[in-house]
Amino acid sequence: MSLIRQTAVAGTFYPSEPRKLSAMIKHFFEDANARIPSNDHAPKAIIAPHAGYVYSGANAALAYARLKPAAKTIKRVVLLGPSHKVSLKGVALSSANAFATPLGEIPIDYNGAQQIIDLPQVQVSDKCHAEEYSLEVQLPFLQVVLDQFKVLPVVVGDCPPFQIAEILDILWGGSETLIVISSDLSHFMDYNSARDLDDVTAHAIETMSPENINDNQACGRHPLKGFLALAKQRNLHVKTLELCNSGDTTGNKAKVVGYGSWAFFEQVDFEAKTHALMNEHGKTLLKLAAQSIQHGLTTELPLAFNPAKYPKALDAPGASFVTLRLKGQLRGCIGSFQHQRPLAEDVAKNAFASAFCDHRFEPLRSEELADLELSISILSPLIPMDVRDEKDLISQLRQKVDGLIIEDMGKRALFLPSVWSQFPKPEDFLGHLKAKATMTSRQWSHNFKASRFITTEIFANGQDAVALWTQTK
Repeated sequence: MSLIRQTAVAGTFYPSEPRKLSAMIKHFFEDANARIPSNDHAPKAIIAPHAGYVYSGANAALAYARLKPAAKTIKRVVLLGPSHKVSLKGVALSSANAFATPLGEIPIDYNGAQQIIDLPQVQVSDKCHAEEYSLEVQLPFLQVVLDQFKVLPVVVGDCPPFQIAEILDILWGGSETLIVISSDLSHFMDYNSARDLDDVTAHAIETMSPENINDNQACGRHPLKGFLALAKQRNLHVKTLELCNSGDTTGNKAKVVGYGSWAFFEQVDFEAKTHALMNEHGKTLLKLAAQSIQHGLTTELPLAFNPAKYPKALDAPGASFVTLRLKGQLRGCIGSFQHQRPLAEDVAKNAFASAFCDHRFEPLRSEELADLELSISILSPLIPMDVRDEKDLISQLRQKVDGLIIEDMGKRALFLPSVWSQFPKPEDFLGHLKAKATMTSRQWSHNFKASRFITTEIFANGQDAVALWTQTK
């Protein structure tokens, strides 16, 4: 049975008649578009207010209009807003299959919900969603500016920033995922006091300082502070779009509510960042991997990792695979797909594991070093794929570009992009990955999950490999 979450504030916060609602939003966008640079790119995340459209709609439109360049790219919106109607500890998902507005129904991102459902701060509560307007008022803007997309609505109650950051980090994805934080600012102060306090909040957002946002500064402070903590960690760039309050739109300046909109941009894409990293520190990583293997041959133990010995750039969380080849044949390949420990440490541990812990091979012997070649692959964050069936998955795969991880019924396997050289046809690539996971060729269930990633690689082969093993003896 399909459960649809119906509108709660259509006809009060915004028009309930579809044509009037669409016309109002398009009018907001016309004004907003005139203020957007022609060469601007779409943000990764936005903060937008959630009051009635006559009060804050024009302000919100300044954020949503910036999504137009990614209208066809964005397939999932992770939407977080505060709980106004129900006392809540942690966060609440909905059991609905779709959320309705006068402009139609938006399907729920079931796969995204499954990624976070087991976290202790997450629960399912339709009561929390039934009358909550902080999420609902954002949906018509999304429907007008985006093409086809799914939404993951999250009502946020009393929840510490690190728990919100944990949720968003899991759901971060790539360019297909947009994050929306719904929040108004100061409440029921006189006009000048509200402007002063909202300036303080804006500065905290611009400097990504969640610790400087107090209870009276934003009703959506809990999702806002958690997002800011993660945005700072991920080195996002923020742009303030506009600050105003209800006194600017109604003229009544005795008791006002503050509104603000912001756009957050990812500064450097993965390929550019990791190519630069490998150009500067790739040889260091290769030497570290070789030292870890040499240490294992001598002691049969992993190399004790000391971050102080390595450049600070290699101390950031990373995921890597280390591949060993002996006279051109695979000799070991072990890695990580989660960015959970410093990249240098990850490489050192995976190098040892590739040499001595790959169950497909006997532990490496010292006499094999002379002909041993080494490569390191640095993985991007996983990007969950929204796929209907196997045919859809195959059609989305980018040959010689995508690595792929699949999971179904407790079975999981991963192929690096380098495996395309062995299986250049997407159907063969997926078929052999299924076999690696001990799945049947026809295996597919409604819980089947697929995530893509890309890699940057560095090699030590031929004379470079010989020199490497000699230097690390």
